[in-house]
Formats: sequence, structure tokens, C-alpha cells
Amino acid sequence: MKVLHIITGLGIGGAEQQLRLMLRHLPVRSEVVTLTNAGPVARGLEADGVPVTDLGMTGNRDIGALPRLAGLVRRGGYDLVHTHLYRACVYGRIAARLGGVRTVVATEHSLGDTQIEGRPLSAGTRALYLATERLGSVTVAVSPSVARRLETWGVAPSRIQVVPNGIERIRFGFDEDARRMTRKLLDLPEDAFVVGGVGRLAPGKRFDRLVRAVASVPGARLLLVGEGEERARLLAVARECGAADQVLLTGTCEDPPSADSADPDLPSLLAAMDVFVSTSPDETFGLAVVEALAAGLPALYVACPAVDDLPPDAAPGARRVGESVPELVSALRGIRDARLTRLPQPAAARRYDIAHSARQLMSLYEQAVHGTPLLAK
Repeated sequence: MKVLHIITGLGIGGAEQQLRLMLRHLPVRSEVVTLTNAGPVARGLEADGVPVTDLGMTGNRDIGALPRLAGLVRRGGYDLVHTHLYRACVYGRIAARLGGVRTVVATEHSLGDTQIEGRPLSAGTRALYLATERLGSVTVAVSPSVARRLETWGVAPSRIQVVPNGIERIRFGFDEDARRMTRKLLDLPEDAFVVGGVGRLAPGKRFDRLVRAVASVPGARLLLVGEGEERARLLAVARECGAADQVLLTGTCEDPPSADSADPDLPSLLAAMDVFVSTSPDETFGLAVVEALAAGLPALYVACPAVDDLPPDAAPGARRVGESVPELVSALRGIRDARLTRLPQPAAARRYDIAHSARQLMSLYEQAVHGTPLLAK
């Protein structure tokens, strides 16, 4: 089977890195078209042997990109087109039809309760999404929570299949040597209480509240992994709180890492932490929380469908907290004082192993291409 993946961009982000990880486990011939921003993940895909084409789209209304994309589809001889992220889903479904491919799968990675891909939802956004959704074969939701949101939008339940995001579970197992080496590299004392967070430094992630909370926990350090437009503001908040020396921003972390990368990988950065916190109030999955649980960390979260959609005993190290600074401070102090040891990998980590998700997606591909009925939800 030959599959073309169309994605809005290939900078470092959750959907982009999830695509690269999934392609490592899918037994099909894959090619990727990025509408714009052929960034680090594009280079990683090419290093993995996956051809990547940059369409060079100049903006959301660059209609001239549509015939170019349809031409790529027509010439490629693909059995299936798989689209990812809003703009790529809109243009990709249309281009697939124009290019003669009628089997189109779309993954909805980033539909929250009030936003999509960090942007506020609008009637126009929803109308365009629903109009093009009908050109596809099936929409993949990365969690049952996203599936419910799609149904609320007006997508027929029969056209929705849940295939969760995944992690390479074994890679995230705790490594004491990685903890020691990473702390040394980052100049973090061995006995420091290190609070961690991972994600794009954007307003919606509410990392400013985490900075303020850590500033109120004596002896705590904050290790934030990610990059974004909030970087300067977060550093300013740290200075305002008198906690400039408690906050460390590492920048982006490509995961899976490139073969020539000398920076600590994500499992090593998680190994250096003592507790993980996700302050975002609106998530579609919460992959970073799952990765932290796989690393044996206690995880505090404001919103995490990946955990909430499972039985409580599947993630005993995870706990929902309020998003106010006092509530975060109280929870962090409790974990610090408890001096918890590393936890074993929970059932949630096994549930979200990427190999399992890849088998589910491959089954869906086979059903879509060969015209057999889709599995029941």
C-alpha cells in the first residue's frame, strides 16, 4: 500500500512528531507533503527514509496551492491520502478528490472544547471543516473526548474512528544514569526538587501559572521543555516573582531525536524531573502526561483526556488539579514533602504504546482501501 500524508507544517509540535513516530511503525510505503514550514521534523522524516515535499503555501488563502497539490496526488499513484491538522485537512481532502484518490483518512489532532490548534473556534471554521469532512472516508479522533467533540460539531458518529496517539513506551523507562547526567549537563543540583513541564510556550498552555507556583515552593526548580512566543514573558514573570534562578527553559526537543543530536532527548529530560505538571485547561489528548507517566513521574494535570478516558487504576500516578496558583502550590508541596520514589510504568503507558496505535491505524487503512465495513466504535 502506498500512502501520501499531507500536513500543515513540519516544525516541532505534537501532531508533527506523532506523524513521524507513527510512520516508523506503519508497514506501508509513505510519502509526506507539508503545506509550509519544512522544519526539523521534515529533516527527521527524510533521515528516516521518508520522502518529503514542501508545497510552499504562502497562507490559508493561497488557493493556487490546490492545483499543485492535486497534481502531486495524481502523479503519485497513491492508494490512500491521510491528512493532518486543519488547513491540510481542508486542502488535502479536496486535492485528493481532484487527483483521483477517493480513499481519504483525516486525523483530528487538535480539536479542543473552545479552540482548534490553539485558535478560537468560529462558525466559519466549523462550516468549512464540515463541508470538506464529507469528501473524506473517515475521520480519526486521537481520543474519545475528541470523538465526542466531533459529534457535537456535526460529524456523523459512523464516520469517526478513535486511534489514540502513542509513545515508544520502552524508550521512556526511567534511567538513573540519564537522570544524573542530564542534571549535571543542565546544572541542576542532585538534591533539587525539579518540577517539569513540556509543550509549546503559548498562552493557552498557562505556563505562567506554573512559574508562579514554583516560585512559591522553597528549593524547587522548574524545567520547561519547549519553545514559543511566550518565552520572553515567562522569563519576565520569573524575574517578577524573584525566581529567575529557579526557572530553566531548555528550548525545543525533537522526539524522536535525530541521529546526530547532541542534546538530551525527551526521556532523559523527564528522568531529570521529580514531578510533571500540565497546566493547559484544554487538551485533545495530553501526550506529554502519558510520556511523564511512562517515565515513572507523578503527574499533575488540569486537563488530560488520555488519562480521563481510562479507568482510574490505569494511571495511579496521575492526579487532576485545579488551575489556580494556590492549588498548584499546595499539590507541589505535598509531592515534595512525600519524597516519592520513581513509580513503575502504569497500564496507561502500555495502553498507549505506539505499536498498538499503528496496528489500529493499519487495520483502518485496510478497511478503507478495500471497502470493507469500518469497525464499530
